[in-house]
Amino acid sequence: MNRSFRIARIAAAAILAAGTAHAMAQDKPVELRFAHWLPPTHPLAKTGFEPWAKSVEAASKGSIKVVFFPAQQLGKAPDHYDMARDGIADMTWINPGYQAGRFPMISAGELPFLMSKPGGGSAALDAWYAKYEEAEMKDVRMCLSPVHIGTMHSKKPILDPAEVKGMKIRPSNGTVQAFMTLLGATNVQVSAPESRDALEKGVADAITFPWHSIITFGIDKVVKHHNDQRLYASTFNWVINKGWYDKLGPTQKKVIDDHCNNEWAGKVGAAWGDDEDSGQQKLEAKGGHTIHKLTPAQHKAWRDAAQPLYASWIEAAGKAGHDGKAALEALRAELKKQGALNE
Repeated sequence: MNRSFRIARIAAAAILAAGTAHAMAQDKPVELRFAHWLPPTHPLAKTGFEPWAKSVEAASKGSIKVVFFPAQQLGKAPDHYDMARDGIADMTWINPGYQAGRFPMISAGELPFLMSKPGGGSAALDAWYAKYEEAEMKDVRMCLSPVHIGTMHSKKPILDPAEVKGMKIRPSNGTVQAFMTLLGATNVQVSAPESRDALEKGVADAITFPWHSIITFGIDKVVKHHNDQRLYASTFNWVINKGWYDKLGPTQKKVIDDHCNNEWAGKVGAAWGDDEDSGQQKLEAKGGHTIHKLTPAQHKAWRDAAQPLYASWIEAAGKAGHDGKAALEALRAELKKQGALNE
């Protein structure tokens, strides 16, 4: 080996070592304050938040420490987007449907009877929303966009949409709120943690909610009738404070980027969805609960009643500067590709 080649190798090694040392020096230990409004025992905490956090900590070799603030410790459920924007938390889990009209494009995922599977639905929505998220949620850095799927739970049977008229319903999001209004119901606007109290006090007669969360929030003590249908989906986003992300070292940014991708969206949605769906069998096993299997005619009546919401969403997308029909067809195509289109 000639002398000049050896010198070149030594120099290259020195540059590489210096670069690595520089990157490691930048990766100072940081804390990621992750706020949400669910109880620590909620299925999503166990199947989504905690596995994600452990993976981030392992991949960052402990330089990113995730600290959870559950159960509205840092703010009310509807405020979590603004909490991430303002740095009250470094990362938050938000339900954009709690602020109806503020985020029109993501609300496509809330349309009734659109999605059949939460895992595939989450992967599809996450991929589809990538085109719109930077403009629609410009105040934060997007991480994931998963969904849950739920149904109607009530104090008395509600088998036909005509039976909703005159009832007081706690809707899961803005689109379901519009649906209940269309059917002649009065909407009761309370967040998930406040729902049991509203039902117990007679402020609400029924609620749209995922299956296992009915048990987690103690709502099964109040409602005893449940419709076996994929009535709606609720969209969620995991969002990050931009300033927090910008201060990370390069390898830490890569860790976060590697955990804020479509694969994780589908993984979180599937694990959470499977757990939520297990609540149906648990309610059946409890006794005192009736799971109503709707007839084809009843299913059709619900689907037909929901059709005006699709036209309304297309109009809202147009006002936001997008071709609503094309956007909805693109979402349907993503759902079909993922085997999650409710056909």
